[in-house]
Amino acid sequence: MTDKLDARGFIHNAKTYKAEFKRLLCGVVYCYKMMIKENAELINDENDIRDKLIIEYLNNDDVRPLAGLMEFTFNKEVDEYKTKGRTDIKIEIRNPFRSTAAYYIFECKRLNKINTLGISGLNAKYIKEGIYRFVSKLYSTNCKINAMIGFIVEEMDIHSNIKNINVLSKTKFIEEAKIIQEICKENFIHDFDFHYKSIHNDCDNNEFTLYHLMFDMSGLLVMEEKRV
Repeated sequence: MTDKLDARGFIHNAKTYKAEFKRLLCGVVYCYKMMIKENAELINDENDIRDKLIIEYLNNDDVRPLAGLMEFTFNKEVDEYKTKGRTDIKIEIRNPFRSTAAYYIFECKRLNKINTLGISGLNAKYIKEGIYRFVSKLYSTNCKINAMIGFIVEEMDIHSNIKNINVLSKTKFIEEAKIIQEICKENFIHDFDFHYKSIHNDCDNNEFTLYHLMFDMSGLLVMEEKRV
């Protein structure tokens, strides 16, 4: 009986986390759209773009209620409790009854059109220094669901580039990606075409989900593109 109750509880939590996470992603996309609307000026640097997103939008008390993010707190460059990982963005939920281990992680990576199918381009880094951090358990997947944000720093066909990342994951970075389901398009965020989902195994063969948001920042950059 106990096992059955535990199993049902896990299924309930998984459904709850998924619904909650989708609300979170919708709010983050709202903030991205606000950045575009306000023509925010950015330096072509991953940390600069991430910091601008967090400080001026995600944690901005004037923006958060509009974006539906009042229950979330965003922290940058946080050390993982049980690993040597240092997360780009750690999202905690303001709920006194919530386990402190039940948080989400966003990993951010720049993307451009250079060497898109090579082992040294930014697509490769998206896998080796992004997806692999979840597969290797350098980053926790306590809720079995996390996300990556691709900062597009050069005009490109984003859907085609997702296909390139999938090709790399299935050919040159098989162990790093451990794909169960390749990156596929999702459609739950209104008026935003560039959100996706993939499913992976971690190094202990535990299944987890990654959502992928592709934010085109190319029109906001005020400095020449940083090369790979």
